[in-house]
Amino acid sequence: MKKKEKNINQLSRYLKKYSLMYITGILILLAIDYLDLYIPQYTGEITDGLASHGLDQEGVNAILLKMILCALAISAGRFGFRYFIIGTSRKIERALQNDIFRKLETLSQRFFNENKTGDLMAYFTNDLDALREALGWSIVSAVDAFVLSMMTLHRMMTKVSVSMTLYIMIPMGGIGILSYFVIQAFERHYTAKQESFGKLTDAVQESITAERVIKAFTQEEKQLDYFRTVNRSNFNVNMKLAKLRSLAWPLLEVFIGISYLIVIMVGGYYTITNRITLGRFIMFASYLGTLVWPMIAFGDCLTYITQGAAAMKRINRVFNEKAEITDSPEPDDVSTLEGEVCFDHVHFRYGKDLPEVLSDINVKIEKGETFAIMGRTGAGKTTMVNLMTRLFDVSSGSISFDGHDIRKIPLAVLRENIAYVPQDNFLFSETLRKNLSFGKLDATMEEIVEACRMADVDDNIQDFPDKYETMIGERGVTLSGGQKQRVSIARALLKNSPILIMDDSLSAVDTDTEDNILNNLRSLRHGKTTIIIAHRVSTVQNADHILFLDEGKVAELGSYSELMELNGQFARLQRKQQLERQLAGSQED
Repeated sequence: MKKKEKNINQLSRYLKKYSLMYITGILILLAIDYLDLYIPQYTGEITDGLASHGLDQEGVNAILLKMILCALAISAGRFGFRYFIIGTSRKIERALQNDIFRKLETLSQRFFNENKTGDLMAYFTNDLDALREALGWSIVSAVDAFVLSMMTLHRMMTKVSVSMTLYIMIPMGGIGILSYFVIQAFERHYTAKQESFGKLTDAVQESITAERVIKAFTQEEKQLDYFRTVNRSNFNVNMKLAKLRSLAWPLLEVFIGISYLIVIMVGGYYTITNRITLGRFIMFASYLGTLVWPMIAFGDCLTYITQGAAAMKRINRVFNEKAEITDSPEPDDVSTLEGEVCFDHVHFRYGKDLPEVLSDINVKIEKGETFAIMGRTGAGKTTMVNLMTRLFDVSSGSISFDGHDIRKIPLAVLRENIAYVPQDNFLFSETLRKNLSFGKLDATMEEIVEACRMADVDDNIQDFPDKYETMIGERGVTLSGGQKQRVSIARALLKNSPILIMDDSLSAVDTDTEDNILNNLRSLRHGKTTIIIAHRVSTVQNADHILFLDEGKVAELGSYSELMELNGQFARLQRKQQLERQLAGSQED
């Protein structure tokens, strides 16, 4: 019960915001339920009037006119409650979508590492669909199940017979018992269904994203087998839910059928013995027909509420997730950064039980210098960048910008003053122009073109039929690896931030293009801090300082000439790469 109350509390602000809409819709629904009771009454009056010859054609027409007016009012009311109740549930669904997305944007990288894309997508699809039904049709069903049934039973007792009404209430008790067991089973199976849907969505998303890799390794059949397994599991879970629903409905109809049987047997006997008139018997049978919908609505209401509660429980996992990276309650008064970065005895590990990725890093990057970071794969280069952009916080030690502790700098200020070119060079399924201006939405076309010239990609873009309006497909699939890297660099350059971080951003371009970009960077970034992560020595040889990491520790630090004189790991790497270039050149000759 406490968990369900917590789920309801999460919804309270949405329900409070749209309470007037719901109240209006419920009032319209009550009016419809009230008018519904007059149709059986008018039918009985016509039957008794004709049977006793006490009703002429004019009287029949008058009653028929009342029935038509009731039907028209009911039709208008049905549109009204749909607008106010069902329409409002759609508005709450939209608000929840926005709030879930807003919440996801605040969560740390660790959350996305631990939760698959398919599971997150399920929140926006099946879970919100179930919650919308719970906030829409379940309210309609609940009002009808209680109010209309109470009104109908009252009419049955006052207009026809108390004893007949008591007889048909016996099978209604069976509906209550059935509903208790159905609620428990539905909640259990719905949660399993959503988890299975998340796995299926994730399998599809991964397979489509990795389509090139699958084909390159000719693993189509193996991937198909994997998908069949996940799909079969999803099918089995959904079939269990469908079987439960298929079993619940026939049982409900059994109780409805028993009610009709009681009406025919008892009502027929009462009519024959003149305890009620034929018109009253027909009226009672019509009232029972009216009562069937609330009985069905009761089952619907239980289904919607159960699935909605299970969906809200899953959505609450996102809302209750605490963001690890947040602004300090007492931030420093800083709006811009100059570009000085200092690592002071920094240690970092990705989890309490995981080994250290960085160990006792003491490095100072001066304002306006070009600083390079090198090292073997897994040495901790990208981790240093993740700490500088505060995707993670240090385990111990501190990082400061211009003397301000990074944790005291507002996140918006920190990230606004850093232009970042990541390793994966992510591009959106949009035009080149929109991708390039992602970090500076008000950029002019001249600024965009100039940034692309600095990144040595403008010539390639001019060759495209639509130039800067070219759609580049999901993740930039229509561009080559080198083109994606250069577009990502241009996007960062256009932002023109005091600090530029390039994480292995020149690995897919040839050496001539690399030289052009680096020369442009030297002139464009004069007086601004540039941090370059690279594997090629040629990329960093003109840097002011080079940090060489080894297993998360500072192995060597100095200028190119200083590290060559040191004759350590950096010097050995330089000689190795130089020999590889010479061998490659001799083979071409």
